[in-house]
Amino acid sequence: MKYILETERLRLREFTYDDCDFIIELLNSPGWLQFIGDRNVRNREQAQHYLENGPFKSYRVNGYGLYMVEKKNGMEEKSALSIGMCGILNRDTLDCPDIGFALLPDFGGMGYALEIARATLVYAKEKLGLQKIAAITLPGNVRSIRLLEKLGLSFRNKIHSASGDELLLYSN
Repeated sequence: MKYILETERLRLREFTYDDCDFIIELLNSPGWLQFIGDRNVRNREQAQHYLENGPFKSYRVNGYGLYMVEKKNGMEEKSALSIGMCGILNRDTLDCPDIGFALLPDFGGMGYALEIARATLVYAKEKLGLQKIAAITLPGNVRSIRLLEKLGLSFRNKIHSASGDELLLYSN
C-alpha cells in the first residue's frame, strides 16, 4: 500500500473500492450528517459512486483529494484501523483549495484530527506547492472551528453554500 504521508500515530492513503463499507459508516455518522450533510450513501453501489465522483475523480483531475485516515495499530500495514478521511479539495465556489476532514465518532477528542490535518497542510504546501489553503465549516461546528484555529487558519468571512447554508470561511 502506498501512503501519502505518515505521522506518529496515523497514515493517509488513497481510497479504494475496498473502502465502501467504511464510506457508508462515515457518511452516515451523526457528526457527518449534522455538519457536512446527508450524501445519500446507504449501500455499496452508492459508496462506489461517491468514491468515483469524489476522491477518485479528484486524484485524476487535481493530483490530490480526500484520503483514508488509518490509525497505526502495530508494525504491519494490515493492522491499521480506518478512522476517518482528510485531504485537500478543489471546490468551484472557493478561490483556492480547502482542507477537509472527518473522523468516526469513536475517534474524536483524541487529537487525531489535529495531527492528520496539520500533516496534510504541510504536505499540501511542501509536496503539492499549494501556498493558500482555505477551510469551510458551519458556524455551530465549534470543534471544527477550534481545530482550524489551532492549524493557524483565520476567519475571513461568511459565505453561503449552494443550498443557502451560512458557512464560515477560514484561510491561512
